[in-house]
Amino acid sequence: MNFRDRSIWTAIVLGGFIAGTIDIGSACVINLLDPVTILHAIASGLLGRASFYEGAPSAVLGLLLQLSISLVIAAIYVLAAHYLPVLLRRWIAGGLAYGVGVFFVMNYVVVPLSAARPHHNFPHFTPVHFVGNLLAMLLFGLIVSYLAQRPGRARESTDRLAAEY
Repeated sequence: MNFRDRSIWTAIVLGGFIAGTIDIGSACVINLLDPVTILHAIASGLLGRASFYEGAPSAVLGLLLQLSISLVIAAIYVLAAHYLPVLLRRWIAGGLAYGVGVFFVMNYVVVPLSAARPHHNFPHFTPVHFVGNLLAMLLFGLIVSYLAQRPGRARESTDRLAAEY
C-alpha cells in the first residue's frame, strides 16, 4: 500500500466528512432534536452534562469530535479495504457489515465508556431508536465503502447500478 496514494486520503477525508455530517442529520431526525443539541450530546462524551450548558464552544467541540471519530472510522475501512480487496469488489456487503460493526462498537463500547449520561432532553431508548440508529450506521458504512473504491471503480459501480435500474 502506498500511503502517498491520493485516492486513499481522498476516500478517508470525503468518507469521514460526508458520512459524519449525514450522521449528525440522522441523529436530528431520529431524536427529533436540533443539530446544536446533538452536538452538545456528542461533546457530553468528554464534558458530561456540563456540555449542555456551555453554549457554542461545547457545540464546536461536539462537531470536532464527530468529525474526528468519523475520519477514524472511515480510515479503518479504507485501509482495511486496501488489504482485503474483497471489500472493494463487494462494497455494498462490506459497507453494510461495517455499519453493523460500527453501530455495536459505538453504542456498546464507546458511549458506555464516555462521560455521557442520559440527559432530560433525550428520549429513552426504544426499538424505534435502535432501528433508526442502526440504519444510520448502515448508511455510514455504505458511504465509506463506496468512497473507498478507486475513483474509476466507484464510477463503474455507479454506472452498473444505474444500468440495472
